[in-house]
Amino acid sequence: MSEYDNNNTGVLFKNDKGDNDKRPDYKGSAEVNGTKLKLSAWIKEKKDGSGKFMSLKFEPVTDAPKPAQPTAPAADESDDIPF
Repeated sequence: MSEYDNNNTGVLFKNDKGDNDKRPDYKGSAEVNGTKLKLSAWIKEKKDGSGKFMSLKFEPVTDAPKPAQPTAPAADESDDIPF
């Protein structure tokens, strides 16, 4: 039995937007020409109101960890100004 080839295929799943309307309606992944991608999709309506369409965003998948968020200095550290 041969291994399944995922190249040039993808999948989208309904996304829980919570209370943020800017989050995508659907999220998923794809592989195109051997490159793994993250997919995001929003359902939008044409300006003339004649129908709906999906707007897509493709982002490369990176294995690098996300950078740590900077933290504010503790209150006692910010009071130690040397001048």
